[in-house]
Amino acid sequence: MTRKTPLNARHVELGARLVDFGGWDMPLHYGSQLEEHHAVRRDAGMFDVSHMRAVDIDGPRAQEFLRQLLANDVARLRSPGKALYSCMLNEQGGVLDDLIVYFLEPGRYRLVVNAGTADKDLAWIGARAAGYGATVRSREDLAMIAVQGPNARGRATGLLPADDEARALALEGFYGTPLGVLDGRAFIARTGYTGEDGFEIMVPAEHVVSLWNRLLDAGVRPCGLGARDTLRLEAGMNLYGNDMDERTTPLEAGLAWTVVLDAGHDFIGRRALEAQRAAGVPRRLVGLLLEDKGVLRSHQKVYAGAAGEGETTSGSYAPTLERSIALARVPAATGAAVEVDVRGKRLKARVVKPPFVRHGRAQIEL
Repeated sequence: MTRKTPLNARHVELGARLVDFGGWDMPLHYGSQLEEHHAVRRDAGMFDVSHMRAVDIDGPRAQEFLRQLLANDVARLRSPGKALYSCMLNEQGGVLDDLIVYFLEPGRYRLVVNAGTADKDLAWIGARAAGYGATVRSREDLAMIAVQGPNARGRATGLLPADDEARALALEGFYGTPLGVLDGRAFIARTGYTGEDGFEIMVPAEHVVSLWNRLLDAGVRPCGLGARDTLRLEAGMNLYGNDMDERTTPLEAGLAWTVVLDAGHDFIGRRALEAQRAAGVPRRLVGLLLEDKGVLRSHQKVYAGAAGEGETTSGSYAPTLERSIALARVPAATGAAVEVDVRGKRLKARVVKPPFVRHGRAQIEL
């Protein structure tokens, strides 16, 4: 039986097509995935992301614990509210999950983990937290809405009291802050998964329908998982379970920039990554732009000539570019052009460096 977010009944009222996503009953679209995609690129759209899990980590040794848990280094978070993106690895260097961690204040952090891995993540984190005296609290009492697009910040902050509005508008990218409304239990962050500006807003679950309705009245368009996927793909952002998993290291997933191998940062999986880097990373994640007519999807074979073969990990028609694009894991020696098996035909594709689109504009040559 699928789980439901507190906004589920509202999705039904708005005519959403609901699908099972990682065990959650979630909106795929509200009529037109294409229009929802363009709304985020050109104006403002909102997504119910309450299926994602906030996890609070507290304790005097919380920083020490998270430095051991994550491949990125939370010691770099020195200003309250600052966030970073990181992978959480197993001993073999495989990605257990990718997440965002916020530094709230000394000894207090908040993680936001993926819905499909939340229970596994909590078990992994909890089993290791005790040794550091850290407490782990799953915040299932919170719900979250992502408001994204060039007009998203203005639409969202216009709903806040003056003090909170000023605080939210002052946020730099990858910063978050508690808000005064709802007895200080609301939290807003300038983060997202679309390649556009905007906020992710956490509120107590009992207040999320009111927030959704106020955003709707302010002209923010409801958007579903379909548009969220094409937006994040255009932005070159990995999807856990597609572009990386426990069998894939960050070095093979285009995420080497999230790994800190500085002296003194001894995290789970470090030795495996050091060994892989020393031996030569055999695969890399690249972007593909289809040159022939067709549509790229995940799990299509990629032919890289003498370098060998790879596979698309995510693929779709990109509405902003009006072209078909993909992320693909290919041999390290892959050159500038490949062929992709699309329904039995080998179609030509150009290898490009993601992102494909940021802030509504193409980042690659078409």
